[in-house]
Amino acid sequence: MPRYITVAAAQVGSVHRSSSRTEVLTRLLTLLEEAGEKGVKVLVYPETTLTTFFPRYKGLDEDSAELDRWFEYGDITKNPQVSPLIVRAQTLGVDIVIGYGERTVDGHYYNSCSYLHNGIEVSKYRKVHLPGNREPYEDEDMVDQLEKRYFEPGTYGFKAFRVPELAVTAEDGEAIAGMMICNDRRWAADQISFGHTKDADVDAIRTRSEFQHLLVMQAHSYTNATFSIAAARAGFDDGKFGLIGCSCIVHPEGHILAQSRTLDDELVVAKIDLDDAKVGKQKVFNFGLHRQPHQYQIITQQTGVIVPAPLK
Repeated sequence: MPRYITVAAAQVGSVHRSSSRTEVLTRLLTLLEEAGEKGVKVLVYPETTLTTFFPRYKGLDEDSAELDRWFEYGDITKNPQVSPLIVRAQTLGVDIVIGYGERTVDGHYYNSCSYLHNGIEVSKYRKVHLPGNREPYEDEDMVDQLEKRYFEPGTYGFKAFRVPELAVTAEDGEAIAGMMICNDRRWAADQISFGHTKDADVDAIRTRSEFQHLLVMQAHSYTNATFSIAAARAGFDDGKFGLIGCSCIVHPEGHILAQSRTLDDELVVAKIDLDDAKVGKQKVFNFGLHRQPHQYQIITQQTGVIVPAPLK
């Protein structure tokens, strides 16, 4: 029995350092309205959706108030900057995945995203693989990437979860989903998605080089037999910081079902059948039948490369 759902990536164009959250929220609501009109059931927004990508700016942590203004504090469902989006999504019957800088009540900072259904946070993910450097470049012409300075690595690992009321059948139950953020999907080669690995059925994500981005998206969708949804930032923040866009939805066999065509706000939509992921899971990528985890211990026992000793 097919399990059809319509899913979408909400690509977000330029967001400047001077852009207000109110301005950004209006744009996110516009994308949500379009999604509702097109029958979308799952809508994925990008990394740090509510602000510009602030880790490019050095010196934010010299003033705690300046740093904190880029983060959302506490329960995201109670955040007044986000609640209009959550309420409208609930009215339209659209689940949303939203990325944001998270400041916890006990003073930790993460690059996070939340899956929201019917106004409730079903699951949260915190980015594990933080790119860039802790210290800014000395060369003023270089663009800093200071995620290691402003965020801590995520603490939740890679979880799959059931999505309430989504594509439910007697045989399979509710759809299973997982989330990753940007750089994670380069490193987490067999972790999650709307498909399998920890058994997920769809994955939420974003990147830099269009070719490398699509290469990773297609390869990992195929090797996990899973649908993937990548929601990108795009355009030129502050008129100079380029983001590639290239939002896409990828089939478990690795081909692209839908892809953005602009560097502006854009809704990328596809109707998918979750049963398409079963073929790979039952055959080539049947992990229970084929994986040899005892041979993979080197992955968890070291970080850097240990080069074999030179031959005498």
